[in-house]
Amino acid sequence: MKADRDRMPKHVAIIMDGNGRWAKSKGVPRLMGHRAGMEAMKRIVDYSDKLGIKYLTVYAFSTENWKRSVEEVSGIFKLLVTFVNRDLRELIDNNVKVKVLGDYSAIPDDSRKALEKTLKDTERNTGLQFNIALNYGGRDEITRSTQRIAKMAAEGRINPEDVTEETIGKYLWTGAEYADAPDPELIIRTSGEVRLSNFLLWQGAYSEIVISDVLWPDFDEEEYERCIAEYQSRDRRFGGR
Repeated sequence: MKADRDRMPKHVAIIMDGNGRWAKSKGVPRLMGHRAGMEAMKRIVDYSDKLGIKYLTVYAFSTENWKRSVEEVSGIFKLLVTFVNRDLRELIDNNVKVKVLGDYSAIPDDSRKALEKTLKDTERNTGLQFNIALNYGGRDEITRSTQRIAKMAAEGRINPEDVTEETIGKYLWTGAEYADAPDPELIIRTSGEVRLSNFLLWQGAYSEIVISDVLWPDFDEEEYERCIAEYQSRDRRFGGR
């Protein structure tokens, strides 16, 4: 299925799931699955840019992923450094702007420094905005936003009755204070799992969700277009008739 290039969603978010199962199916270590998943991520970033999508958000590492083995977590962050060191020049040349959703101060120093270099070196780019949800959790995000607003109210800088959905949204990781990205029209989850897993809980209130049975490392341009075409086929009513 080919997507209509004239009706592309402005913002696509992806729950990249299936790296571990892919590795198991190949009889290789889980980290090899994450490495293959990193290649898939690069592929989809490049293709999103070609399709004219303005914002792409990927769920790279959740606040719950710290429960995994030390070896796996360490390996994931080392892959992040590899990705940055290898592909930063291409991101810059392609006018891609990188933002992080989440508190990345908690990640290992080498990964944090590589990420900060990417953020700085791409901050003036005006093309595709690539949001990496890293040490991110939807409930944690909403909690942080409301805590900030509560502090402002306690200091007399805002009246509680003046707090609106827009106020809460402003202080989310996607809000004007941080990534300044609109809510995603489309959320894709790979590997056939049917849940949000604490991803963009506020922003995804009216997102269309498309489930792909393809494991993330095998997710390619053709399957991406199929998911977008499925989104385009839907009648979005936002609670109306």
